[in-house]
Amino acid sequence: MSEVEAQDVMPPKTCSIEKLVTKEAEIRKIVAGTKTATRRNGRYADIGETMTLQGREFVIERVYRQSLGDLTDEHARQEGYDSVEEYKEAILSYHPGMPWLPHMKVWVHEFREV
Repeated sequence: MSEVEAQDVMPPKTCSIEKLVTKEAEIRKIVAGTKTATRRNGRYADIGETMTLQGREFVIERVYRQSLGDLTDEHARQEGYDSVEEYKEAILSYHPGMPWLPHMKVWVHEFREV
């Protein structure tokens, strides 16, 4: 199934693309080219949608589900971190009291600058 066909069967978005990345530190990583994906509990964007950060356009290239337990250091580097452990620490600091559950599924939004 192609990504377009897969998108046709995706559930509705739970939030808008404008809220996909809002933390200044994360925006800086994207603009610098060190962050090319973000993971969220909900689906914030469709493939082909664009977001504007600091006057620059970024297009969503892939949207898919992933379990936290399947994260690799390469996935963490997409997020702008050196390792899964560093990414995990950052996420848990953003969401105090949230447990890190390996079976928990998140939505991955991969993007690139236009």
